[in-house]
Order: sequence, then C-alpha cells, then structure tokens
Amino acid sequence: MQLNYKQFGSGTPLIILHGLFGSLDNWQTLAKRFAESFSVYIIDLRNHGKSPHTAQHDYVLIAEDLKEFMQQQNIEKAYFIGHSMGGKAAMQFSILYPEKVLKQVIVDIAPKKYGRGHDAIFDAIFSLDLNTLQSRNKADEQLQKLIPDLGTRQFILKNLDRGDDGKYAWKFNLETLFREYENVRGGITSSKPTDIETLVIKGEKSNYIIIEDEVNFKTLFPKTTIASVKNAGHWVHAENPTELLTLANRFLIG
Repeated sequence: MQLNYKQFGSGTPLIILHGLFGSLDNWQTLAKRFAESFSVYIIDLRNHGKSPHTAQHDYVLIAEDLKEFMQQQNIEKAYFIGHSMGGKAAMQFSILYPEKVLKQVIVDIAPKKYGRGHDAIFDAIFSLDLNTLQSRNKADEQLQKLIPDLGTRQFILKNLDRGDDGKYAWKFNLETLFREYENVRGGITSSKPTDIETLVIKGEKSNYIIIEDEVNFKTLFPKTTIASVKNAGHWVHAENPTELLTLANRFLIG
C-alpha cells in the first residue's frame, strides 16, 4: 500500500488523518502551521483522495496501512491527530501499535458505534449522473435537493475531479465506502486499556461526543483529557482552526 501524502516542516513526526469523504487537502493549511514545530505528514487514507482504492475498508486495515507508511518513511514513533473517521483510525492504530505512538489528538469522534448519519449524503452522491454532468455548479444544484447545508455540499464537491476527457469522477471510492459503511461507523474496542496520553477535542456545537462518551474514552485510554472548541461544529479544524492549533500544540509540546 503506497498512501498518497504531503510532508511539511521538520522535527518530531506528526501524522494527521482526515475523516470520511475527506482528503489530505482538508488539513493542508493547518498542517503548514503545525510544521513550525513538527515534521508533519498529511495522508490520504485508503479509498480516499489519491491513495489506492480497495475492495475492503475497516480500521484494522487502515492501521496496517499506517504501520507500513511509517516503515516506508523510516518513522519509528509519531504524534497523531485524527478527525472523525481518522480519529477512529488513530485510536485503532494506538491500540494495535502503542509503541509507535507518542501522543494522540482525537477530533470530534468517540470510540462508540454511531447511527447511520450519512445515508442522505450517500443518496445525494449516487443521484449524480457523472456521465452527463456538465459542471460543478450543476452538481451543486442537484446535491442541494438532498444536502441543503452549503458547507457539507462544498466539502463533498471538493472530491469531484474532471479528467482529461472532460468527464467527472469521484476521488473517493464510492462503492467500497458505501458497502463497508458498517465498518466506518463501527466502534473501537480493546480487551485492555492503552497507556497513551490522549487529548479529545470536541466542537462545542457538535453532538458527536456526549458526556457519556468520557467513560468509553477512559476505559480505552485512561490518560484522556477532553477539551471543547467554541464556535465549532463537527468540522472543528475548518470552523475554528486557531483554537484547535493552540490546544493541540499545548498538549503535544507541553
């Protein structure tokens, strides 16, 4: 597995993992700011961005991808930041390979199994006929029927790529992500706690992490602290990047 990535800065490695339907580009601006203190790697996870498309998608496989990536880059240990699906991937990796994790920052996701919160998005994406699609604006008009939120539509449309033949295609592997969605929303479990310092950053306006989830975190990672970012929903890194940067740097460097 050769994961697509970009690297910025120098120092102790920091690996940043995006969420479902995302890509490394979602974190590029923040990565450059983190690069003032770290050697930052932003990665397209399997079935996303420019990384390989496969028939399987689950957190154990993603953890194996990350282990292989670290071997390829000669990284012995690293800090991790993971958002949403990327946060679950970071937790799974730290459970399987704790010796490779210095500290981890989990952004607006809990280790629990979630409900089917992306069905409308899948329906909207499948509703687009890419063979006849004429423009990105037309795609936005069609998606609006099922995805009324502008920010969500813009996030999805970042994955729409136009080839040399003029036809559009999705950067993510739509068929696999839809088929393996049960794995994406599944929980992260372990038979024993993992002794890794963990900072959980939640968006103040987000309902992805509730009070009861603190028990789940501390069962898996006893050294967990939880912080809330003001004026931010689920996309904390886009809605209040400065506060996220401050909290993460204070935790990782301190």
